[in-house]
Amino acid sequence: MAESPAVTTELGQEDSKIVVLARSVRARTGAAEGAAVRDLDGRTYAAATVTLPSLRLTAVQAAVAAAVASGAEGLEAVAVVTEAGDVDEASRAVIHDLTPDALLIRADASGAVVAAGAVNG
Repeated sequence: MAESPAVTTELGQEDSKIVVLARSVRARTGAAEGAAVRDLDGRTYAAATVTLPSLRLTAVQAAVAAAVASGAEGLEAVAVVTEAGDVDEASRAVIHDLTPDALLIRADASGAVVAAGAVNG
């Protein structure tokens, strides 16, 4: 899928918050990626990549699963902290399943925003 356009302006306070949450969970766990989502009610959920012999989830999949398990019906925004050049297709798909026009923010390990835009964009 095409890369989201680069961000040229600062994020709003709520979007910056989920970047910090994603960065924190990644640093705390030492995982490849950290993600945080904000649902339509403003609640946030954070998760890291899950790599077990019987279960593999991207950080986004884990965060979305937590949100849905808590009753979220949609997402406003998703932040992923990763060193990868793009957000993987499995992560994009789970966001799209819930809210096709959710904001997707990709940041590097320092928390610097690399790209942001609609997940379907």
